Amino acid sequence: MSSPRALQNTKLPLTGNKGELPALGFGTLIPDPVVAKRAIKEALGVGFRHIDAAEAYRNEDVVGEALQEAFVEGTLTREELFVTTKLWNNNHRPERVGPALDASLRRLQLDYVDSYLIHTPFAFQPGDDQYPKGADGRPLYDDGVSLLDTWQAMERLVDAGKCRFIGLSDVRLDAVKDIYAAARIKPAVVQVECHPYLPEWELLDFCTRHGIVLLAFAPLGHGMEPRVLNDSVIVDIAQREHRTPAQVALAWAVQRGAALLTTSTSPDHIRENFNISALSDEALERMRYDITTRVRLNQVVDTGLPGFIPRAQQS
Repeated sequence: MSSPRALQNTKLPLTGNKGELPALGFGTLIPDPVVAKRAIKEALGVGFRHIDAAEAYRNEDVVGEALQEAFVEGTLTREELFVTTKLWNNNHRPERVGPALDASLRRLQLDYVDSYLIHTPFAFQPGDDQYPKGADGRPLYDDGVSLLDTWQAMERLVDAGKCRFIGLSDVRLDAVKDIYAAARIKPAVVQVECHPYLPEWELLDFCTRHGIVLLAFAPLGHGMEPRVLNDSVIVDIAQREHRTPAQVALAWAVQRGAALLTTSTSPDHIRENFNISALSDEALERMRYDITTRVRLNQVVDTGLPGFIPRAQQS
């Protein structure tokens, strides 16, 4: 019997075959700076070559420090690494997009990022407040700018060489279609919540047909109820194929043609999440047709307020 095919080094082609995205990415939404830096360096040491950051996480400086230390230590070179960061909602006005990326680059200590994403399609009132709120406590949205306005400003950043690819995040299929139809530079990446309880098959199909990489966040369900990793189908496949439930869910994501992001502060879990291998065809069929629970865990697609960023960071 042949050994399972390893998936750690899977790379997905990006727009026009102008680059590749490592399918296994490491997310940096870790509030404690000391813990975050240690986890990022552990992930790089294990073999992760895609690091996902964001202005809204308020720790791009920590990410930058971890990356620079890894470069100096010889863990990897800049050319071997794919770095993503994201434009936050209060910077959607076209005149704010370039300065926002410049600030991210300073914090990350990089000359360019590989991918720059619009974090959500919702524009907040421009200013220094990341979460502007009205008297009723609800977000103050900016109706003076469209998503296409912001996208066209993103395109100019590619022209300037400050990012290699641009994309969308926390977005529904209709908005992806609209931007794709109007864009001069097409989206390379669409990052959304995606896991066995929210498979996003229709979005994945659109992305696959148009050369866009679907990048799944919360591929393990983010530890929320109902717990993806306790699903009876996933647990049974894990037992039969000698994997952990997490490795089953992650392998399923890659084998269906998506990239993914995991986040952990545990060295054991970081290694577990990287060391994945292909599931059998039977297991893939069961993942698609025998799992019937459907739930969205993060309502950011409806409000622009990300549900997984700790409240303390939103004040």
